[in-house]
Amino acid sequence: MRRGMVTTALVAGLAMAATACGGGGGGQQSAGGELSGTVTFWDTSNDAEKATYKKLAEDFEKEHPKVDVKYVSVPFGDANAKFKNAAGGGAGAPDVMRTEVAWVADFANLGYLAPLDDTPALDNPGDYLPQALGSTRFKDKTYAVPQVTDTLGLFYNKRLLKEAGVEVPKTFGELSAAAGKIKDKTGATALYLRGDDPYWFLPYLYGEGGNMVDARDKIVEIDDDAGVKAFKAIKDLVGSKAAVTDATDGQENQLKALKDGNVAMAISGPWDIEGVRAGKEFKDKKNLGVAPVPGGSASQGSPQGGWNLSVYAGSKNLQASYAFVKYMSSAKVQQQTTEKLSLLPTRKSVYEVSSVKNNEMVGFFKPAVDKAVQRPWIAEGNSLFEPIKVQMNKVLTGAATPEQAAKAVGDSYRKILKDYK
Repeated sequence: MRRGMVTTALVAGLAMAATACGGGGGGQQSAGGELSGTVTFWDTSNDAEKATYKKLAEDFEKEHPKVDVKYVSVPFGDANAKFKNAAGGGAGAPDVMRTEVAWVADFANLGYLAPLDDTPALDNPGDYLPQALGSTRFKDKTYAVPQVTDTLGLFYNKRLLKEAGVEVPKTFGELSAAAGKIKDKTGATALYLRGDDPYWFLPYLYGEGGNMVDARDKIVEIDDDAGVKAFKAIKDLVGSKAAVTDATDGQENQLKALKDGNVAMAISGPWDIEGVRAGKEFKDKKNLGVAPVPGGSASQGSPQGGWNLSVYAGSKNLQASYAFVKYMSSAKVQQQTTEKLSLLPTRKSVYEVSSVKNNEMVGFFKPAVDKAVQRPWIAEGNSLFEPIKVQMNKVLTGAATPEQAAKAVGDSYRKILKDYK
C-alpha cells in the first residue's frame, strides 16, 4: 500500500457544484435495459496489478458491448490530489475510481461521490466483510463498494534466516537482537524500514498500545507515551543498523532490497506478493515467508487497509457506472483477482471457493485482516498522515527527538481537528 498522503485545499462552493452536477447524470440505458455510453475508470493499482484490472475492464465491455470503458492507470501518489482538482474544477474527473479506503470519507464530505445505497452498484451488501464495509460509510450513507481488503505483514527470506540461524521475530525487540547474526552470517541487513510513508508507522504505534485519535470521544492520542515509544522504536532500529531506511522512493527501494537479498525482512501487504516473487531471491516461490508484523512492548497490530470503488457525483453516465462497479466488485471478479494476484477478497462467499481458500497468502492475511486495527473513518482521516511523515523524517535524521516528534504531531492534529482535546 503505497499510500502517498496528499491533501489539497478546496472551497465548499466547488464541492456543492460537483454535487449539483451529479444530480443530472442519469446515464444511458435503452428502453430494453441495455447500457451504453462511456465510463472512464481511474485505476490506482500498482505495476504488478494493473494489467489484470485493465483486462477485467475489457471483459466488462464484452458483457456490455455498447459501453466503452476508458481505462486510465493513475499513479497512487498522484491520484488523491488529481481527483480533487478534477472534481472541484468540474471537468476531467472519472466516472469510477479505485479509491483508497482513507479517501472515501474525505471525498464524500466534499460532495464528490455519489451515494450508492439503493443503486445496482451496492449488490448483496450482506456478503461483504463488516470491516471492509466500514470505510465505505460516511454520515449514514454508503459512498463506495469494497473491492480489496488488506493489512500489513512481515515478508521474510526463508533462506537468509535459515543461514543466520534465527527464528522469525515475533517482536521488534527480537528482530533487533537477531540483526547482528543476520549481518554476520549472510551480509544482509535485517529489515527495510519504510521511513517515507506514515502508514508504515502505525504498526509501531499500535505495538506500543497507542492510536492516532479516539474518534468517538474526540481525543488526540498520538502524543501520549505510546506515541513517543513508537518514534523511539523506529529511531533505535535504524540507529542500531538493524534496519535501513530511505526518505523517498521507499516502495521501489524496499522491493528491490528484498528481491535482491540485501535485506532479510520487510513489512508490506498482499499487493506486493507478485512483485516480490519476481525477484531473483524468490525464483523458488517457497522461499518467501509471511508472518504477522512484529509486536512492540505492549501489543501487536496492523492497520486496516484496502481499496474501494467509488462513483463520481458528476458522472454523466451513472447507470453504466453503477453496473461497472457492481461487476468489478462481484464475487466472480474478486475470485479472479485472488487467483491471479493473491489479493484478499472483500466478499465472504469468495473465501469459500477452493482456489481462494487454498491460496497461501490468503491463508495468512485473512486472519490478520480479521484482527486489523480500524483507522478513524473521518473526513480528516487522510490528513492525519502528513504530520506523521514530517516527524518520522525528523526523527530518523536526528532533527527531532521522539518526544518532540510526538508533541508536534499532536499539535498538528488539534489544528486539523479543532473540536478534539
